Amino acid sequence: MTQPDLFDRPLLKARRRRALRSATPGSDFLMRVVAEDLADRLATISRTFETGVDLGGHTGLITSALKASGKIDHVLRGDLLCEDPSLAAPDFIFDDTLPPLKEASVGFIASALSLHWVNDLPGTLVQIRKSLKPDGLFMGVLLGSDTLHELRDALMRAELESTGGAAPRVSPFADTRDLGSLLQRAGFALPVTDMDRLTVRYSNMFDLMKDLRAMGATSILSERSRKPLTKTILLRAAELYAQDYSDPDGRIRATFSLVSLSGWAPHESQQQPLKPGSAKTRLADALGASETPLKAE
Repeated sequence: MTQPDLFDRPLLKARRRRALRSATPGSDFLMRVVAEDLADRLATISRTFETGVDLGGHTGLITSALKASGKIDHVLRGDLLCEDPSLAAPDFIFDDTLPPLKEASVGFIASALSLHWVNDLPGTLVQIRKSLKPDGLFMGVLLGSDTLHELRDALMRAELESTGGAAPRVSPFADTRDLGSLLQRAGFALPVTDMDRLTVRYSNMFDLMKDLRAMGATSILSERSRKPLTKTILLRAAELYAQDYSDPDGRIRATFSLVSLSGWAPHESQQQPLKPGSAKTRLADALGASETPLKAE
């Protein structure tokens, strides 16, 4: 039995295209944070790569960070689903459900703020790992499970009060530990995941929603309600948001959880775990403890 798609990918393309055409100043703040963090992480890597790919491309911030790092000789930019009209033409346009890269063709791949909308994330991670040359590196950033929990709560409660039921209005996001397990399942060596929380403050809920539209980041759930929320429900949601998630100065908080992933394509030069039973020193000796054998009863 085929699992239904969680996300409406054609809708994602339409909303991304609309956001790129409007190009609202300042709406790329999340991507700027991610690009700076990626640059810092790359600076700690002691090796260089002949070819790197920016799987996402829009805004050009990740491509610029890769080029400025000095770690990658040649950087390719792939725009997701549609071209960014504010930039020079990308090297390719792609759908990240199936990255158009040959097997073992590149040394480094970066993906920023897009993989959380892939319907088959395990399959996509496998494709990314296969595209890397042996000992190639993948770095990605996804939105984590705590993202926009304030907005999700306020909208749900307001709709429940008004209608007695509530449809999901904010997309679900993956847990950090689950993403680490997916890296291992995809065959990455030395997988690492960590999470940072970014709190952004707004005058009100409607300013937050305006920013989300400008990012092309509104809900694309396949099973979303086609019935828009009424003005009454939205005003009540804004009231609940301000009541429960505001600071003393009256500004509301919006949480963005940024989960960073990294993993290497396997290579024989990488550190390997010891095989069971191959240790040459007993644990008791290492701890300086005496070992007492168990007696059978």
